[in-house]
Amino acid sequence: MRSTQQFSITLPHELADAVKAKVAAGEYATESEVIREGLRALMAKDRAVEAWLREQVVPAALELEANPSSALTPAQVRAHLAQRRQARDRAGKA
Repeated sequence: MRSTQQFSITLPHELADAVKAKVAAGEYATESEVIREGLRALMAKDRAVEAWLREQVVPAALELEANPSSALTPAQVRAHLAQRRQARDRAGKA
């Protein structure tokens, strides 16, 4: 029994050209390899998002539910983001 399954897909010209360019540049041997690599990357991203939700978002939400007074005000969030942006801008100029 085959360990693969054949598909026929339709891509917009821009994506089809990108797939063909990867093969023409020698980065991949076939168009199928390009598509497989893209799917692997998508699956890795999905796993990372799931892990982030499970490990960071859910615990934070549960903590906030248990202790609502720990929530930041909108003004505190804006101030924190402004500080981070300033620090990033300073680091970029260095």
